[in-house]
Amino acid sequence: MTTTDTSATVLDVAGYLPEKRVPAAYFAQYAQDDDLVDNVMFRAPAFRHHAADDETSADMMLSAARVLTERHGEDYFDEVDVVLTHSQLPEVPVRGCGGEVAHRLGLRPTTVLDVHNGGCAAFIHMIDLAGALLRANGGRRALLGLAQNSASQVFTQEQVRGKPQASIPGDGAAVAVVTIDDDRGSPVLGLTCHSYGQYSGDMTGVSDPQRKYWEAGPGQIHIGFTEAKITKVLARGNRMVPEAAIEVADAIGIAPADLDWFITNQPNRIFLRNWRDALELPESRHADTFDECGNLFAVGIPITLDTAVTDGRIHDGDVVMTAAFAHAGDFAGAAALRWGGRG
Repeated sequence: MTTTDTSATVLDVAGYLPEKRVPAAYFAQYAQDDDLVDNVMFRAPAFRHHAADDETSADMMLSAARVLTERHGEDYFDEVDVVLTHSQLPEVPVRGCGGEVAHRLGLRPTTVLDVHNGGCAAFIHMIDLAGALLRANGGRRALLGLAQNSASQVFTQEQVRGKPQASIPGDGAAVAVVTIDDDRGSPVLGLTCHSYGQYSGDMTGVSDPQRKYWEAGPGQIHIGFTEAKITKVLARGNRMVPEAAIEVADAIGIAPADLDWFITNQPNRIFLRNWRDALELPESRHADTFDECGNLFAVGIPITLDTAVTDGRIHDGDVVMTAAFAHAGDFAGAAALRWGGRG
């Protein structure tokens, strides 16, 4: 269901990229003869960033959070009642890092929730959850923390780094603060989320020899891609993201072609091109960070939003449509903001 009465407002957003900047040549030296090497899904970006060996999801979220306290003051998180975190690769399988993030920031929230299933659409999902939790519990502010930390840990493994998929992901983190009924920041004009559980089994972890991810063994876990799976994901992604964005645009009474900005997740250049074509938008209004950062998964939308605001492309009053799909297509969402400055 699409809602245009969210009362949620994004006060500000900040991103963080690890110091290590890795060129495409790093992966080219390990490239293997693979059936998928020429597939459009795996055309490499020029660069991506890799987290340091000892840099955790929480570390990266804290680095992004420091940008906000440096910008607004050390008391910026004092009114946070809800902490939501999403980590692409939780360091401990049975818990996320929300409690650690809250503790290291000195927060005492009433609700801490680790949101694992939103995938590349997690930022939109978390805005939806934050607004609902704040309205239900009378909270004041929610802190959203997102980290993509699998590029350096999964895709540089000896058995994985030569595969076409290895050069696409990059690491990074972002945080945002969401509130309700506040005249500062950027109001959420409309939002929709859709779950497609019938596709959830199409994203699989594989290794050679095959094993469960928690079992010891010589095979290194990575994402299982085949030509048939790629065809399905391309078809779903090409459809889901524009559908969600157009659904929200229609609900708020703005023609898709009249949107000031379109920001999506960024799996590859083919999706980026097809999505903006579907909305009849020029490339100049579809911001991305793909060539510098690669596929940032859930971090792609907030870090691109932060980048486009920081470099002066997005102005106060601009309507920014965000949209994404997750995994092999089991989740999709879109949210439109009217940018109102850094509150």
